[in-house]
Amino acid sequence: MHLDAEKEMMTQCVALLGKFIAVREPNIRYLGLENMTRMLLVTDVQDIIKRHQAQIITSLKDPDISIRRRALDLLYGMCDVTNAKDIVEELLQYLNTAEFAMREELSLKAAILAEKFAPDLSWYVDVILQLIDKAGDFVSDDIWYRVVQFVTNNDDLQPYAALKAREYLDKPAPHETMVKISAYLLGEYGHLLARRPGCSPKELFLLLNEKIPTVATNTIAILLSSYAKILMHTQPPDPELQEQILIIFRKYESYIDVEIQQRAVEYFELSKKGPTLADVLAEMPKFPERQSALLRKAEDAEVDTAEQSAIKLRSQQQSSNALVVSSDPHPANGAVPLTPQLSLVRIPSQTVEEVDHEVATENGLAVIPESKVEPEQVQPEPEPEPVAAPIQPEPVAVNTEPVPAKPPPSAGDLLVDLLGPLMIEGPPAPTGPEAPPSGPQVPPPVQAAPVAAVSERNLNQGLDLGQELAGALAITTLEDETNSIQPVVNLAEKFHLLCLKDSGVLYEDPYIQIGVKAEWRAHHGRLVLFLGNKNTAPLASVQALILPPAHLQIELSSVPDTIPPRAQVQCPLEVINLRASRDVAVLDFSYKFGTAVVDAKLRLPAVLNKFLQPIALTPEEFFPQWKALAGPPLKLQEVVRGVKPMPLHEMANLFMSLHLAVTPGLDANPNNLVACATFYSETTRAMLCLVRIETDPSDRTQLRMTLASGDPSLTFELKEFIKEHLINIPMAVPSSPVARPVGPAPVQPQSPQTPSRYNDPGAMLAGLL
Repeated sequence: MHLDAEKEMMTQCVALLGKFIAVREPNIRYLGLENMTRMLLVTDVQDIIKRHQAQIITSLKDPDISIRRRALDLLYGMCDVTNAKDIVEELLQYLNTAEFAMREELSLKAAILAEKFAPDLSWYVDVILQLIDKAGDFVSDDIWYRVVQFVTNNDDLQPYAALKAREYLDKPAPHETMVKISAYLLGEYGHLLARRPGCSPKELFLLLNEKIPTVATNTIAILLSSYAKILMHTQPPDPELQEQILIIFRKYESYIDVEIQQRAVEYFELSKKGPTLADVLAEMPKFPERQSALLRKAEDAEVDTAEQSAIKLRSQQQSSNALVVSSDPHPANGAVPLTPQLSLVRIPSQTVEEVDHEVATENGLAVIPESKVEPEQVQPEPEPEPVAAPIQPEPVAVNTEPVPAKPPPSAGDLLVDLLGPLMIEGPPAPTGPEAPPSGPQVPPPVQAAPVAAVSERNLNQGLDLGQELAGALAITTLEDETNSIQPVVNLAEKFHLLCLKDSGVLYEDPYIQIGVKAEWRAHHGRLVLFLGNKNTAPLASVQALILPPAHLQIELSSVPDTIPPRAQVQCPLEVINLRASRDVAVLDFSYKFGTAVVDAKLRLPAVLNKFLQPIALTPEEFFPQWKALAGPPLKLQEVVRGVKPMPLHEMANLFMSLHLAVTPGLDANPNNLVACATFYSETTRAMLCLVRIETDPSDRTQLRMTLASGDPSLTFELKEFIKEHLINIPMAVPSSPVARPVGPAPVQPQSPQTPSRYNDPGAMLAGLL
């Protein structure tokens, strides 16, 4: 590519690579996408690469994450003003189903493309707000800072941006990043919407104030500044609104955080000075011009050669005229635009931290980010050193099949630690003197032998055992079958751990591992099931059925009928909580391996505490609420015995894991705990829950628990739920999934569990077939 080749030759090269990315073989598709990305630096071929845009977008849905990453890099590099809207819209759609490991990178690249190639600023604001709405957890602060800078520097954009922020705040449970940007925009420019219905200063204040109990400290600071701005812009002054805002300021004057406390004190004093308030809280000035922080963030990240090609091309390209022309309403050439346009200026960037790509290592096995795949370099993997088993295992990654060869890992991938693809080790190695050496090995695919190829010796042995086999099968019940496939983890323990955190292993047996990654927002939840085939043979007849309780609405996406060898598939679930209940949804999961059907009924960790949001209350907020909830059924008290003995700080950590914020200082007795949370459901919306635990230092096996809320059903269910996690109940292991014999099937690869064939009727039946 570095040679000055003729354009005709380069055209033919791109055409051949276009055929590569359309074949079924994943390794060929990967190489085609990678080298097409490298060719972006060659002049006069980008228009030819655009002809394959539809096929490249299709590669975003490929089962192999390394191919999806390559397709993302290629789309990022080939984007320009002619196809920016189509590509950014595709990336926003893909964001709904993208795995968590890719969402931060995907959000960053979508934001950069929207900034550089926006046809107009209103479209840019729409894209970034959609980005925050769809993937707020993965949108860095630099992205919403950038929107604020654009809006500040463009007067014509300010009413539109404020109106869009007002619309997003109306949605149920907006993300906290959305609350931040909306609070800033409405505080600065909400007065421009005063004539619109639902946009009066008082209505904007009430809308913002609804969010303050559920947000973090840094967001509270932005909200207080927004209240002060709203108060300043309210003309003529509204005494009722002023009194409401001053009450908020007074409440936060004694807040534990110094920044919040200082803002509240200063805003309260400024609010009394009338005209002085307008001078101090004047609108933000225009920002000076600087390099885009987002582009610098992408450039500073450690990436491989193909990705560098896309990023280098991005840095060389000019930004969209919509985002970089000066504030002069006339273009640089002096021509007057024919249609009204927004007055536009260049915008600065913010200082950002470098994005380091780290390599996650689990149990001695390196998890290499697929974005660093280099098929040409093959390095032998060393035998892993023995390591201690982790106390709380996370879902381990699965290598999708086939995966291009990978070089040794280099430092850092910020996205791997979110969940990454499940790394699944092979089945348990056989024991005995002929066992193969341990270590991460990928055996070649085992093909089923045709029936005609069964040796005569095996057939004779099978016939000799025919009568014994028939008798054994005649008296064997489902529970007594010796070829039952047992889980290799304690299912009850795994479920309990997932009740306290949002990612981990739900189920695992010698052939499959099911991992869970979840995110929760108010009464909505999204779980992703990671189904990883650990074997070198496919798992067939895969079925998953959700049995939801009455208080949950659960929608499961389609589950593939077959999981390829050593591959991972993802199945998202959408959850809506209707009301409080301790009932648990059940996943009825089954698959077929060889001649056995494995059935497992697994409890899903969509439990009561997932819909709690911890909240810290001051004494002035807590005690009026506590006294207002006088007695049963809104306030219930119970002496709980048989409690697991634990120190007070350990109990506080347990409550934090249950999404209950332990607030010190509310109870004078140092042996007591007070915790608060907000419970969300579709029927009750946000409901405050207050908990008090009184312990006896001389007897840690009993305590008195008092729980109060505004809903009797919630009070009872939450009390019982917390009690279940406090009482030392022995964990009973649920019934194991059972393998049931099915009709004759072709000879399958040997099971990892290899008992003697003479003691195993299933093995003898396989020998006959």
